[in-house]
Amino acid sequence: MIWNADHTTDSLLKLVAGRSEVEALRLLTELFPGQVAFSSSLGYEDQVITDMILENDLPIRIFTLDTGRLFEETYKTLQRTNRRYDTKLEVVFPQHEAVEELLSKKGPYSFYDSVENRKECCFIRKVEPLNRALKGVKIWVTGIRAEQSGNRQEMQSIERDDAHDLFKFHPLLLWSFGKVQEYVKEQDVPYNLLHDKGFVSIGCAPCTRAIQPGEDFRAGRWWWEDESKKECGLHAK
Repeated sequence: MIWNADHTTDSLLKLVAGRSEVEALRLLTELFPGQVAFSSSLGYEDQVITDMILENDLPIRIFTLDTGRLFEETYKTLQRTNRRYDTKLEVVFPQHEAVEELLSKKGPYSFYDSVENRKECCFIRKVEPLNRALKGVKIWVTGIRAEQSGNRQEMQSIERDDAHDLFKFHPLLLWSFGKVQEYVKEQDVPYNLLHDKGFVSIGCAPCTRAIQPGEDFRAGRWWWEDESKKECGLHAK
């Protein structure tokens, strides 16, 4: 199969309907050869997808964003993943000039002062590097799950992303957190040990904490901000 410029969200949804996650991923690589990429945060969900890709030798480029503020456990997860699968995940860094200017002008913790400052930091460390990493990509695979936040409940497994001129595919969209944990255990997938300490969504160290029983899944991200503002700009939803 080759890419058809006439593909739409609906046509792609019909093509992947009823297929397993691996089957759907394989089909998309046939429809868009050399243009499928997976962005991994090295968290639970993303490690599941990484396992699916590498264990099935799918021709999907895997990259991760190193913001410069990650937990030590996250770097260890990267190391263990590379060793387990005998691979080398692509690492994308922010532009050092932008980071230097931000820290010189506003210091290392400006993101605590305002939502605007926090989004500025997220843009420099995450959004801009992601934009570079997605150049030439037509299918962006993500680890998004619907139950992660209220504004993801209405999402479809394939969406059009006009900002990046591509389609996004969320193979685990309808998976429960329990199913993710079960897969990781059964397949002995390397995972971030912070998950054993109450961390469910893991980002930059200064902006992530463990959640308490009964708290929302996203409560550990930017916990000092209003609930409605808890996105960094990587995903519109």
